[in-house]
Amino acid sequence: MKAIVCTKYGPSDVLQLQEIKNPVPQKNEVMVRVNATAVNSADWRLRKAEPFAVRLFFGFTRPRRGILGGVFAGEIEAVGPDVTRYKVGDQLFGSTGMSLGAYAEYKCLPEDGVIALKPENMSYEEAASVPFGGLTALHFLRKANIQRAQKILVYGASGAVGTATVQLAKYFGAEVTAVCSTTNVEMVKSLGADRVIDYKMEDFTKSGEKYDVIFDTVGKMSFLPCKKLLKKKGIIILGSSNVSKEVQGLWTSITSSKKVISGMAGEKVDNLLLLKELIELGEIKSVIDRCYPFEQISDAHSYVEKGHKKGNVVITVVN
Repeated sequence: MKAIVCTKYGPSDVLQLQEIKNPVPQKNEVMVRVNATAVNSADWRLRKAEPFAVRLFFGFTRPRRGILGGVFAGEIEAVGPDVTRYKVGDQLFGSTGMSLGAYAEYKCLPEDGVIALKPENMSYEEAASVPFGGLTALHFLRKANIQRAQKILVYGASGAVGTATVQLAKYFGAEVTAVCSTTNVEMVKSLGADRVIDYKMEDFTKSGEKYDVIFDTVGKMSFLPCKKLLKKKGIIILGSSNVSKEVQGLWTSITSSKKVISGMAGEKVDNLLLLKELIELGEIKSVIDRCYPFEQISDAHSYVEKGHKKGNVVITVVN
């Protein structure tokens, strides 16, 4: 099969198209023909080993798992002897988790993994764009116990996590203020945000508005101005952070009534099933900026790394 192999840490051209052996499903695994995957911020950071601590988990000099890619949509081509939940021909979408491997024509996954039948009203490309942003947003919103009529500010509302957060927060009944750049204002409005602030035109930290929840989806918001926007028992979600912000967050949680939530987003199949249900009900939709062919995945990485994508960048693996 064809696969994109990350030969070493570095710029996007370390991703090389190679021919490797097809995987073989074990007794409880399904083998999926990957029709589509996506390039997310986690992918290029892993490719570059940024931050450096990535090397402690994925290999010091080069990735131990050479085939990157954490999300997929595709069709089952074979199943292991003990598989009962799925059958050949089923169309799936989901996350590959720490095993990665979606940058390939085939991928074996446990039948009890974070996978589900693809939403009937989505193409493979649309479905592949859902798990990264959707699962991350849902994880953090549930940890914050988002409630109806609460006020939430979403910073970085036009990215993969941001677009999912806006839609899910509205589903939960929150009043959503979204922050993004000029070119993305209309798109974010179309997702249901109650108010959209163009950060190039307005300093939202000086509005005097107070929020129950603030979700920094991109890790670019200054912590102290963010903290001042919170209500007395408000919550800051650091979807992407660094050591400095982690320390400030811990100190804030210890010394005040305000709380800071951060860390890795846990992936659960129940959350994926909820996303599927909401998609089929028309409550949420995918947002796709660009779609690249498999052979141009290096170009897709370069584009995503610039940090200006709208929603998701999708890769068509098998037509």
